[in-house]
Amino acid sequence: MGKVKKEKSILGQISDLSHRLVLMLVIPIVISLVLMLIYAAKYHSSISRMGTIASLKTVVTEDIPGAAWNIVSGRENLEESGIYPSIHSVNDIIEDITDRTGQENRLALIVASRTMQTLENYVDKIRDNMKADVPVVQSEEELEEVRDVAALVDSMLNDYIAQEIESTARMSVSLRLVILMTAIAEVLIVVIALWYRNRSVKATATSVRQPIERLEEVAAKIAEGSLDARLADTDVTELRNLTHQVNTMADRLKSMMEKSNQDAKTLRKAELRTLQAQINPHFLYNTLDAIVWKAEAGEKDEVIQLTSALSNFFRISLSSGADWIPISQEKKHIEGYLTIQQTRYRDIMDYEIDIPDEIGDYYILKLLLQPLVENALYHGIKIKRGGGIIKVSAKLQDNYLVFSVRDTGSGMTPEQLKELKDKMKKGQPSVSEGGGGGFGLVNVNLRIRLYYNQTDGLQIESSEEGTTVSFRVPLRTREEIFENESISG
Repeated sequence: MGKVKKEKSILGQISDLSHRLVLMLVIPIVISLVLMLIYAAKYHSSISRMGTIASLKTVVTEDIPGAAWNIVSGRENLEESGIYPSIHSVNDIIEDITDRTGQENRLALIVASRTMQTLENYVDKIRDNMKADVPVVQSEEELEEVRDVAALVDSMLNDYIAQEIESTARMSVSLRLVILMTAIAEVLIVVIALWYRNRSVKATATSVRQPIERLEEVAAKIAEGSLDARLADTDVTELRNLTHQVNTMADRLKSMMEKSNQDAKTLRKAELRTLQAQINPHFLYNTLDAIVWKAEAGEKDEVIQLTSALSNFFRISLSSGADWIPISQEKKHIEGYLTIQQTRYRDIMDYEIDIPDEIGDYYILKLLLQPLVENALYHGIKIKRGGGIIKVSAKLQDNYLVFSVRDTGSGMTPEQLKELKDKMKKGQPSVSEGGGGGFGLVNVNLRIRLYYNQTDGLQIESSEEGTTVSFRVPLRTREEIFENESISG
């Protein structure tokens, strides 16, 4: 038995292509983001440990020796000086930092902890001398030992900080290498994705054009009287029924022609004219010709519009690896997305975009608006009977840009709104879209707070009349973006 040819749908091919491109482009971005977050966590942990150790230096070199001097000089007793709590607190902190430090940098802290025990032993001797009324001169010798051991502990803490700085420097080199390798990988993936897209688009166009051209040829032959012309089965779902009807028409036409040969010559001619008038192969031929013309011309409102919108959508999503893009590009990005979605949901969705051209040259972190629009469509408009409108707006307010995405969808209950705000506050989005969604909103909220270094992210208001999601970010120019990137690099 021959191999069964898999049936293909035009919409299915476009959907498969878009899914593959999204996966190819998103996976490396996710990997690089995870790696950067891991390194950022290591940086933060190292800096936190160094800051904690640095805060102990004053206690070790000044507070503890000062308390010991006050005890020897008789200014304070042991309880008033608080020298033992200070020693124990320092030692506890050193042990805690030791547990959170890698093996390569722990030695200095381990020795410092043991030396703190020696320091406590000398304080014990001072305590014993004070109880035994030993001359102050002898206690002063113990005091000098306390100072010397405190200086030694301080030196060990300095060694630890120096080791941490060296480790952080090595981590920085590794991070730069990871960023470089990730950038190279993303560039290669973009090139491969573009090549794959072009190849798939050509293959899809060919798979549609060839069956239509064959239909055109067969219709022309039937119109010329060649009733033996037949079409081979096509694997394009949308054209399968049409192919079957053309073959059925040809079969019936031929059958009627053969039957008419048995009748009288006059009757045969009359039947043939009647059948040709009913079937009208010329009409079918002209219709198929128009379909070919519309497909090759892009059909303006369908093929070319959707292809252009999809191209802009992915091109701007990539942005050559840039994190910041002009607001005009972000506007074009959501226009492409809404154009594609309106083709699918034209009966239930309409949209308005009110982003003035005057702010188009300012820069914004990319992919902030599209997730909000997508959320408005899938969790607002789509689930409301009768559909609604999505309105995207932006304005300049003082030195800030204020964006909002409003929908007239079903809105959220107070419980759902509280749950969503809790998710954003915790910064722990669910891995699924169930339970009212929110995954995209949580991510946008986190990205705004991270990239703009501000405590406030998204502001959400919702009622039965719809939902409004807005955010406020500082004004950024192209020069400021490049200057910040050069400083951070």
